[in-house]
Amino acid sequence: MAAIELEGVSKDYGEVLAVDDVSFDVEEGEIFGYLGPNGAGKTTTIRALLGLISPTAGTARVLGREVTDERALIEAKRRIGYLPDSPAFDESVTGREIVDLHARIKGDERSEELLELFEPPLSRKIRDYSHGNVKKLGLVTAFMHDPDLVILDEPTGGLDPLMKQRFAEFLRDEKARGVTVFLSSHILGEVRRLCDRVGIIRNGRLVTVEPVEALLDRSGKVVRLRAAEPIPRSALDLEGVYDLETSLSGGGDASSGPRSGAEPGRAGDGPSDSGVTTEATVEGERRSGSETTAESAAAFTECTFTFTGDVNALLERVREYRLLDLTIEEAPLEDVFLRFYGEGDGDGDGDSDGDGDGDGGGTDA
Repeated sequence: MAAIELEGVSKDYGEVLAVDDVSFDVEEGEIFGYLGPNGAGKTTTIRALLGLISPTAGTARVLGREVTDERALIEAKRRIGYLPDSPAFDESVTGREIVDLHARIKGDERSEELLELFEPPLSRKIRDYSHGNVKKLGLVTAFMHDPDLVILDEPTGGLDPLMKQRFAEFLRDEKARGVTVFLSSHILGEVRRLCDRVGIIRNGRLVTVEPVEALLDRSGKVVRLRAAEPIPRSALDLEGVYDLETSLSGGGDASSGPRSGAEPGRAGDGPSDSGVTTEATVEGERRSGSETTAESAAAFTECTFTFTGDVNALLERVREYRLLDLTIEEAPLEDVFLRFYGEGDGDGDGDSDGDGDGDGGGTDA
């Protein structure tokens, strides 16, 4: 049974079509990543699933309940945890008071365990919380009633690296317990570590739904390389090399050694001993200059490119050269969209309605 089902869901605000004919399912017990640039429609989709806004068209169900059936959705929400991108708590009360309030409203099976794990400062008033502490308190309130489905909108914003790692381990444990997680994110590395499948949304339209490994294979890596001596560009004639940018600089200048076709000390390599510049000398200089330019174009000491091929094959190609630095990183999610899904008309990456959420539609706040 699917924990979440969307069929042709759209949300039209008139001037802004925030979500356009979106359909996908999230299976029970999986971690599903919902990816897209800021303003793509992620938060609008989540608000429709929670009944906070009504779809203009289409239908959606969570835990088998129609989101437009208020009574049925209230029943389903007892089994749902939700963490918004920017949790809003009463700033005049303490973290402990927030936890106690949520316990009275929806139950408390796990708060002590979660408080020990995420460590929000309970004795402080919310107004004194950092963004990270607000997010940690939000994680506690999202999971404390032991829900079957958890919807998380950019859950790691504001968390330090150690807490992000702790959260990732916790989420994997929740999946092992059978909890379904719907995770909205624009961070590809986060999705790689956590998700089973991903849905890609851009400009309000669902681009694809696929296993996370398939997305990673297509998105590739960003490679940056710096060498002590020139490397021929032919060394990177590999399947999967895109957007190659090279430069020839520093001590590895290709012109530092003898030039092709020139022998040191031969007549005509430079001005004569008499100081007279002959026609043959000018021609020789022009010829050697063009050779240097061609050689520079055919070799590099520094380069950057996107690589979707076999990393082992790449390392084999460059192993014979003395490298000063080599980094291989995941491509930014924005680059994935531009490379594989096109820019489209009006990229929707900004905040079109001025409400600060980036999703468009003034009533979607």
